[in-house]
Amino acid sequence: MATLLGSLLLGACSAFGIRSGTEEPRHSTVERVGDVEIRRYAPRLAAETTVSGDAYNARGEGFRRLAGYIFGGNAGRQRIDMTAPVAQAAQPGERIAMTAPVAQAPVAQASGERGWAIRFFLPAALTDPPVPNDARVRIVPVPEETVAVLRFSGTASADTVADRTKALMTALGGTAWHATGEPVAWFYDPPWTLPPLRRNEVAVPVAR
Repeated sequence: MATLLGSLLLGACSAFGIRSGTEEPRHSTVERVGDVEIRRYAPRLAAETTVSGDAYNARGEGFRRLAGYIFGGNAGRQRIDMTAPVAQAAQPGERIAMTAPVAQAPVAQASGERGWAIRFFLPAALTDPPVPNDARVRIVPVPEETVAVLRFSGTASADTVADRTKALMTALGGTAWHATGEPVAWFYDPPWTLPPLRRNEVAVPVAR
């Protein structure tokens, strides 16, 4: 009964944008430029999968694969705490190299086919994550990085993400910061969260 009540409470909290106890990657705020926040993130590990198709459906399929991994679909049958955000970045039709510590075959997209890299950042205390059972899931090291971030709420459709990404790049145009990599979208809430209360962000690596 206590477990059931706890699950119902967590579900209700999620619906109203309350993320109590959900770990986020460690970072510090370097600067604020209008609505843009410059953050520095520490090195971290992520579980990642690459999915083809349109942005929305790829996000859902990627989430399901990664959820399978953290809910016990791994060599140790280990349940891994959920963290936020879920990351999504566009990938060109190219081969992706193997990454440590999991040694597995590289993932390849068909020539010219657009794909999406979907990531869960792993808890900071999990320094030796178990090997995924699903060969489409890989563990990747994410190096320390400085990123510019623009936050927004509502439904994160492909058009909205593109619009907010354009706004982020425009905002950086009159500053000392410049993009050094490709943009990524971060989603902090489950799909049943009320849209006005959702936390979404677009980010891009930067330097000055």
